[in-house]
Amino acid sequence: MYRRLLFAAAIAALTSAPALASLQVGTNAPDFKAQASLGGKVFGFSLADALKKGPVVLYFYPAAFTKGCTIEAHAFADAMDKFSALHATVIGVSADPIGKLQQFSVSECRSKFAVAADPSLSVIKAYDAVYAPHPTIADRTSYVIAPNGKILSALTNMSNPQNHVTNALLVLQQYEAPQH
Repeated sequence: MYRRLLFAAAIAALTSAPALASLQVGTNAPDFKAQASLGGKVFGFSLADALKKGPVVLYFYPAAFTKGCTIEAHAFADAMDKFSALHATVIGVSADPIGKLQQFSVSECRSKFAVAADPSLSVIKAYDAVYAPHPTIADRTSYVIAPNGKILSALTNMSNPQNHVTNALLVLQQYEAPQH
């Protein structure tokens, strides 16, 4: 019981960001396919296929090689062993072209997780992750999606990229925990 209260308090603290993501917890995550890069190699990413393997952490970021996005990519890369232990796939999405993401996937993602290109902003818009002050880029928004396609967590916080990693891990740990 104490663990659940502690978890609830941690989630409340993390998600009390300046703004919350627009898609609501419990709703169906929009399905999508996109060109992605992992370790510099381009492939077709499918959310439906990834969900067959387990939960998905889908995070949107403004632009590859910017300060906050590099911090966030490093934080996700550093935590990939924890995400893997929780059977989770991590995928980052930005409006950057795939060529730029091929480089970013190697240098900043450290070849540990994929990043997908969404230059048309179709996925970004479907997830209500457009950055209002600059509508040609994504906001810093992350979702944790259960294998059944339901959104378990949504967080928008431009100012603290590392909160997205911490929040996603907490949500996944609770999701994986045995229910008593």
